[in-house]
Amino acid sequence: MADGLDRFFDEYVPTRLAIGRMAPRTVQIYRSQAKLYIRPAFGGRRVSDVGRRDVELAVGPLPSATRNRVLAFVSRLFNLFETWEWRPQHTNPVRGIERAREESRDRVLDSAALAALATALDRLDERFPASVAAIRVAALTGLRISEVLAIRWEQVNFESRRVTLARTRTGRRAHHLPAAALDILRAVPRTNKGHHVFAVDARGPLTYRTVRHHFGDAAKPAGLSDVRLHDLRRTVMTNAAAAGGGTHVLRDLLGHKTAAMADRYVRSVGSLVADAREAIGSAMAAAMAGEALATDHARRPPGR
Repeated sequence: MADGLDRFFDEYVPTRLAIGRMAPRTVQIYRSQAKLYIRPAFGGRRVSDVGRRDVELAVGPLPSATRNRVLAFVSRLFNLFETWEWRPQHTNPVRGIERAREESRDRVLDSAALAALATALDRLDERFPASVAAIRVAALTGLRISEVLAIRWEQVNFESRRVTLARTRTGRRAHHLPAAALDILRAVPRTNKGHHVFAVDARGPLTYRTVRHHFGDAAKPAGLSDVRLHDLRRTVMTNAAAAGGGTHVLRDLLGHKTAAMADRYVRSVGSLVADAREAIGSAMAAAMAGEALATDHARRPPGR
């Protein structure tokens, strides 16, 4: 298993990165999972000897979300092992292991929380200007923080007010940038030899881990507990739905291929549903009191 992990990271991963079929952030997650869970549990085992029970015992103590992510990675590894003919076909030990139920997060920041976060970010701006700018752009646009950190200067068009994201989960995409986000980008100094927008120096772009750490530094004095960077994206989309954004508009804002996730945001805006239910209830009550419904007029033949 240790040899298999080495081949995965030394041969398979570079190839996938080169053709744009794997994101650097995904590689970081895989390396962390390999170090914390897979090597300790299976590193000294033969690939052909690992069975379903072994995998179940290894992931049993893990929290639900972590368990599911580790199972997905182990399954990917064993699919590769079968391709490499390290074990018989269709013997993936993860097959049939039930995934844990995950409770979806619904944390949305209200205006008071956003104002407190902004004040805390102001205090960090002098020490960590690149991280603060990246967090603010994410909060204004709803882009994933990984997408924000990947932005390069040549992808930003200030005249058309758009950024073209070369690599996202759904491929190449162009996004309109609000004026407030453009103002932040204009103020960012050209470091990193003019390539990545959000960089500390010429060595390369900011990492997700660094920005997450600085976000925590801002959240704590702002009085925000159990808040994550991704909650900024959820806040943007929830407010877009509350403002009347339809599923297709939200789909494009999210950068998804389907409208399934957009539907979740539309349904989560309780005020819209409550308003509709109130209006329908009032109409039904009026009808029961003898007044006509709108559908009565729609069904009435012309001239009557």
